[in-house]
Amino acid sequence: MPIPGEHHPAFEEYCECIFELHEDNLEVIQARIADRLQVSRPSVSEMIKRMSEEGLVVVSGGHITLTPSGEELGQRVVRRHRIAERFMTDILGLSWALAHREAGRWEHVMSNEVEEAMRQQLGNPTTCPHGNPIPGSGYTAPNAIPLVELKSGQTFTVSRIPEELEFAPGMLEFLEETNLMPGMSGTVATRRNEGSMTISINGADIDVVSFATERILVTV
Repeated sequence: MPIPGEHHPAFEEYCECIFELHEDNLEVIQARIADRLQVSRPSVSEMIKRMSEEGLVVVSGGHITLTPSGEELGQRVVRRHRIAERFMTDILGLSWALAHREAGRWEHVMSNEVEEAMRQQLGNPTTCPHGNPIPGSGYTAPNAIPLVELKSGQTFTVSRIPEELEFAPGMLEFLEETNLMPGMSGTVATRRNEGSMTISINGADIDVVSFATERILVTV
């Protein structure tokens, strides 16, 4: 017998995806969900239809919005994913990339009791390792701007690595290896017209492509 409040992992995956796209201020349409989840557009269309029938989403003019029930489910999955990432990096010492992949599995099987125990063990964290807020933690985001808006010579502190970058192949490995991580400070050494930059962190010069500079959030 299913546990009350539980949903099929596919519904959880889609609610999580829609929640994160909205969190990053991206237009939530079927094509974007297909790209994020690496599934076909017909598959997304069929799943959104099922989710609409289940009362998890509303579709209007091609735009997809979570209902209160869908929002609650999305928040729960995102919260467990980010707590799991924090546990695996802070306690187990795993890399960002591995923790992200493993958390994608843990988020669907974690019980309320395990979630609460991990949260307490971690000291009630408010963000995942990449600076994204843990739903329900009371996190207040700083006034952050995209890295690309800075001029040469400006200093900054990394605030947040949005989810869109977490899904870009090789990006988490690059960011961790170069210390382009929340809390780290750096300076814009050179910026180019197309949005790419050379930045300096811990005395090392790092070339960062425009796809990353347009999305990495920093405080100045």
